[in-house]
Amino acid sequence: MIHQSEISSILDGYDREKITIATIGSHTALQILKGARDEGFRNMVICKKGSANVYRQFGLADELVIVENYKQVLENAFQERLIERNAILIPHGSFVEYLSPALIENELVVPMFGNRKVLGWESDRNKEREWLLRAGLRLPREYKDPADIDRLVMVKFPGAKGGRGYILASNPEEFEQKHKALELIDKEMYTLQEYVIGTRFYPHYFYSPLTDKVELLSMDIRYESNIDGIARLSHILQDSLPEPSFVVTGNLPVVIRESLLPRVLEMGQNVIETSRELFSPGLTGPFCIETVCTEDLEFIAFEISARIVAGTNLFINGSPYSQLLYDVPMSTGRRIAREVKEAIKGDLLDEVVY
Repeated sequence: MIHQSEISSILDGYDREKITIATIGSHTALQILKGARDEGFRNMVICKKGSANVYRQFGLADELVIVENYKQVLENAFQERLIERNAILIPHGSFVEYLSPALIENELVVPMFGNRKVLGWESDRNKEREWLLRAGLRLPREYKDPADIDRLVMVKFPGAKGGRGYILASNPEEFEQKHKALELIDKEMYTLQEYVIGTRFYPHYFYSPLTDKVELLSMDIRYESNIDGIARLSHILQDSLPEPSFVVTGNLPVVIRESLLPRVLEMGQNVIETSRELFSPGLTGPFCIETVCTEDLEFIAFEISARIVAGTNLFINGSPYSQLLYDVPMSTGRRIAREVKEAIKGDLLDEVVY
């Protein structure tokens, strides 16, 4: 495991006037690049040939680095190249999926925004459940054995797959039939979670250790294929409906009833406080608690994403919530860059970069 003392030693050698904000070209890279520029930083995007044109088209990258495979980021020579450029890496969903939490914790010596310990808690369903339960959040019921399924459940698999491969089952027989047909490498590593009916809300938070404040920056609802398309056809096709799938294809902006905001903020604060107990110094920077709000106006939390989420791409010019907090358009990408900027000013980079 990479120790903070090793990262601190590398940071000590950085030229604070020439910091480069770097990330992998996918997920939320565009807003991270723009946010870095908005806060006066040089930026870099690392991408494969097929996606390079996206970043050329928008003209947001100061430096575009092409790789054959994202695992190259972990090679010693590549890491030395990043360190020479005073790079601070910004993790996102694709970043974590391509490199894996274990490799990030054990092989990535380039300074990274946020506490890398959190990635293991986010990606392990058992640890994630322990975290959220200890934070006082209500979670869906889980089943240890498929034979115990007595209601509609969602079968989930590890990693940031964007919902790919998830299936629904309402009894043990249906589970066995659908699970057998799956073509996933890790299909035996599943979680059986009660399917909760309600409105989906995905609040985007940011915790700053510099101010010790949890900010609500924005909120979205995911648009998923093909389940959202099926919803439009349910009264037309009836029994001939296709099998639902839950692949995230886009995001929709949303604001929540103002009377529900106290609970939303409380959940974010509780998650931060509990993280300090579980993996000191705890979660820092952006995170999202993925919830369903029932007809009784109770929030059921089913996952936490402990880094910037794709739903924040809706708010590159800010959201109704960030507009209440900031006088400039504040995306989550820009908020990350601003935290780095404030940490540099206060000589506190060790507080936000690990």
